[in-house]
Amino acid sequence: MFKVLRDLLKYDGRFRLAVILLGSMVAMIVLSYGSPYDPGKSFVVPWDLPPSREYLFGTTSRGQDLFWWLTFAVRNSLFLGVMTAIISRVIAVLIGLTAGYQGGWLDRVLMSLNDTFVVLPLLPILILLGFLLRERMNLFYLAVILGLFGWPFDARLIRSQVLSLKERSFTRTAIYSGTSAFWITIHEHLPFVLPIVFATTINNILWSIGMEVTLSILGLSDLTTPTLGTALFWANQHGALVAGVWWWIAAPALVTIVLFLGLYLFFTSINEFIDPRTRLRLIGG
Repeated sequence: MFKVLRDLLKYDGRFRLAVILLGSMVAMIVLSYGSPYDPGKSFVVPWDLPPSREYLFGTTSRGQDLFWWLTFAVRNSLFLGVMTAIISRVIAVLIGLTAGYQGGWLDRVLMSLNDTFVVLPLLPILILLGFLLRERMNLFYLAVILGLFGWPFDARLIRSQVLSLKERSFTRTAIYSGTSAFWITIHEHLPFVLPIVFATTINNILWSIGMEVTLSILGLSDLTTPTLGTALFWANQHGALVAGVWWWIAAPALVTIVLFLGLYLFFTSINEFIDPRTRLRLIGG
């Protein structure tokens, strides 16, 4: 593990940049635990002050220090992304492995279910659920909902990999030796699909955070919890741009860009390092 990180830091400039960007996000998350302000309270500092040494990102029209408020927003948004990714990865792995290995009628049923989720109009459904669950909606419920809709593309990708593995000689040897289907799936096939699971996990985190931002701007998420989406919602509600409080829009937008760019560069560099061909080209082999 340490050798992989060492090689990535040495040979891949994208990974180094990703470490810097994500390191700044981790630092904000750590700082949130020592925040001098309660993010749920308003008018604790002078309002509408531009960025300065005392207020790094400025203050809002609600009398909140924007920097410290965004430390909570980053923490909550990443929590949502990770929770969504975990739930959707579990579903995708179970369905992809089962459908790919078992085949037959079970494969047809699971892929029919998979295709049904693929063609569902996701945003209108999320908007409807946001209206219906507005009083009870929180980050955990939103993560569960997004996780239940975020697996079908990745399940089909995992299934295609398992269909190939099923025809390999080591799988046939395991079957002829009397190894159970469960043991073959978990111990023989799962290690081969883990790189796919990892790669799609980062992508799913980005997708879920983006969906939360969209729902929050529409006012359909938990607006009392600091997230990157609710930061933009409250800025819009108070007419930040019209009032000249540009930093209320710029700061969360900048943090969102840094987070997305850091995760994207991290994903692409790791994904290419996993592939032996691109790894050899990267390190000059």
